[in-house]
Amino acid sequence: MMNRRTFTSVAALFALTACSDKFNVYTGPPVTSVVVQKGRRRMFLLNGNEILKSYDFELGFAPVGHKEIEGDGKTPEGAYFIDRKNPNSSFYLSIGISYPNAADRAKARAMGESPGGDIFIHGTPKRFRREPDWTWGCIAVKDREMEDIYAMVNVGTPIFLYA
Repeated sequence: MMNRRTFTSVAALFALTACSDKFNVYTGPPVTSVVVQKGRRRMFLLNGNEILKSYDFELGFAPVGHKEIEGDGKTPEGAYFIDRKNPNSSFYLSIGISYPNAADRAKARAMGESPGGDIFIHGTPKRFRREPDWTWGCIAVKDREMEDIYAMVNVGTPIFLYA
């Protein structure tokens, strides 16, 4: 028999999912890593070595090279992890990338600059899209694809971003 707390939690979950169709439920194998190939504009959600899903994406307005300072329009390169989820993103749904790490902060500090932050994988609202690469350093996918990514990728998942 369901106790009151469990019932309330289940009822809240049903209410939340009934209010919006953007929250998918994923029941497949866990995503153990995300691999981003910036040059190919291809992102892979992996379980071990198995590709579960892959997506095309758009990058920052200056896509070549590793993000170094705030406002440079670059997307980080290297090993990070997913550090948060934002269901109320201005860009539909988003998941955060743990940039900047200690090395990124130190390099920016040595240049007398801020490394920036708030790098996400997010949706692509039509009102913001201007050019093929248009973000400030984020990775933008179609909103429908972001629904799957948001459901599949958990906080703590490693993400590897390559040139």
